[in-house]
Amino acid sequence: MQCPFCQHPNNRVLESRAAEAGRSIRRRRECLACERRFTTYERIEYVPIVVIKQSGDRESFDRSKVLRGMVRACEKTGVDAQVLEALVDDIEAELQLRARREVESHEIGELVLKKLRALNEVAYVRFASVYRQFRGIHDFAEALKQLHEPNADEASDADLGQRLNALIS
Repeated sequence: MQCPFCQHPNNRVLESRAAEAGRSIRRRRECLACERRFTTYERIEYVPIVVIKQSGDRESFDRSKVLRGMVRACEKTGVDAQVLEALVDDIEAELQLRARREVESHEIGELVLKKLRALNEVAYVRFASVYRQFRGIHDFAEALKQLHEPNADEASDADLGQRLNALIS
C-alpha cells in the first residue's frame, strides 16, 4: 500500500476494525517515511451480475432499482427503510452465491415477491400488481388467494420474518 502523500511503499497498520456493517475492514495506517496517517478500506470484490431483461437486453445488476421498486411497494405501510436495505442485501447475496453470473429479470422479481410476502401482505400485492402486470380485479383476487395458500418456503419465510423483526427492534 503506497502512502497517498509521499508514495512510499511501506507503512504499518495502527488499527483495524469492521466497517459498513461488517462488509469491509477499515485500517488506520502510518507511513514509515513521512509518518503521516491515512485510512484504507478493504472490501470483497464481487463478480458483476448481468441481468437478462425480457427484451433480451443485458445490463448490470443495479441494487438501487430493486430497492426503488420495494420502497414504492412499501409506501405508507410502516416498513422501515433499514429492513428494505436488508432485504436487498439478502437478494444480492443470494445472486452472488449462484454459479451463473447471468440471471433473468423475472428471477429477481420472484425473489422480491418472496421477501415481500414474508414482510408485508400489502407490499406483496402492490409489487405483484406491477411486476405481473395485473389487468383487472381477477388478478388481484388471485394474488390474495396465493397469499393464503401454504407456502413451500414457509419455514424460511418465518426465519426471515424473525430476522426482520430483530432489525426493527
